[in-house]
Amino acid sequence: MLAAVANALRVKELRNRILFTAAMLLLYRAGSWLPTPGVNTAEIQNLFSGGAGSTILGYLNLFSGQALQNLSFFALGIMPYITASIIMQLMTVVVPRLEALQKEGEAGQKKITQYTRYLTVILALLQSIGYVILFHNGSVLGGTNSLTSLTPRSFILIVVTLTAGTTLLMWMGELITQRGIGNGQSLIIFASILVSLPVGVSAWANSGTFQRLSLPIIVLAVIVAVVYVNEGQRRIPIQYAKRMVGRRMTTGGSTYMPLRVNMAGVIPVIFAVAVLFLPPTIGQLVPALNFLADWFAPASWASMILEFGLIVMFSFFYTAVQFNPTEQAENLKKNGGFIPGVRPGRPTAQYLDRVMTRLTLPGSIFLGTIAIAPTIFIKYGGFSQAVAQALGGTSILIVVGVALDTMRQMESQVMMRHYEGFLK
Repeated sequence: MLAAVANALRVKELRNRILFTAAMLLLYRAGSWLPTPGVNTAEIQNLFSGGAGSTILGYLNLFSGQALQNLSFFALGIMPYITASIIMQLMTVVVPRLEALQKEGEAGQKKITQYTRYLTVILALLQSIGYVILFHNGSVLGGTNSLTSLTPRSFILIVVTLTAGTTLLMWMGELITQRGIGNGQSLIIFASILVSLPVGVSAWANSGTFQRLSLPIIVLAVIVAVVYVNEGQRRIPIQYAKRMVGRRMTTGGSTYMPLRVNMAGVIPVIFAVAVLFLPPTIGQLVPALNFLADWFAPASWASMILEFGLIVMFSFFYTAVQFNPTEQAENLKKNGGFIPGVRPGRPTAQYLDRVMTRLTLPGSIFLGTIAIAPTIFIKYGGFSQAVAQALGGTSILIVVGVALDTMRQMESQVMMRHYEGFLK
């Protein structure tokens, strides 16, 4: 492993990508502690210590890298952008104009990305307004009122600052994706969860004997299972016939098309968490809908069932976005390739679609099970809230999944330059 890391750092381009990613994540962590003008941080922290940390705000605080409890510059985190991405991807199926843009290739995708950015700013603006109102009336959360010296001027200043923080974070995530290593938004959530791990480990160390002995076994089992399934793939044999290209005869050959069991990676889990936060957040902000905060509270059965269903749904949805059987079949046909025993063209597309469906179903069920099983164990095992938030199934799944995806991208960069890779 150390030799593989040394090989990666030896390549100038890859080294620059790694350093750029690290620099962006360090800037993100610095902004998470940068106080928002007009906010008394001590008042917000007292609100979280008074009981708000055990509500949905505790989990929102987890995915913001502990920035929400300080109402800092990046208090909203990257979740508004994730929510906007979900809405835009769903709308491409419903709105013909967006569907046409998606089929236009790179130019259409740039337009959809621009719409996603606009929607992110709108969602961040609405969410920041809701947070300021909620923290101003902290008694709704069972704590004391914060932001007691709120004026119209400070209200506008805080809302604009929080919205600008999310906009900047969205831009940093896109820069990481373009110039760094891995998916920028996923890495930001990855870094946010890692910040909370020391708190969770400390709470686990102060737990009882049963908790101290059982939790490492559960965490290790989840990590092994995630790695095993994420690396699993179905290899479809591909045969290429000899054909004439210009005046040269190309030689045929055989290869395979790797179809991963979990082609969507950790994206369905992140999407599911973003949607799962909506009902309890609305319940906290709107007193008339307070029952939503109770029904879909973190680790409640309604919340876990909804999370399982959303993960399965988004797994199929994101796999369909990433893998187009018709397009793959057409590419094979153009290049003179075929699957032995399957006719080229439409039969090949139907075959690939059937195989992909059979792979995605167990993969999505696995993701949903891994996400909620440790949470159920922690809920009924007598663990504290800090352990449930930092070391729950969703947190572990996101951390391991993002780490694997990032390592896989580094692996491809290293192998392109004929070095020995990370994954063996």
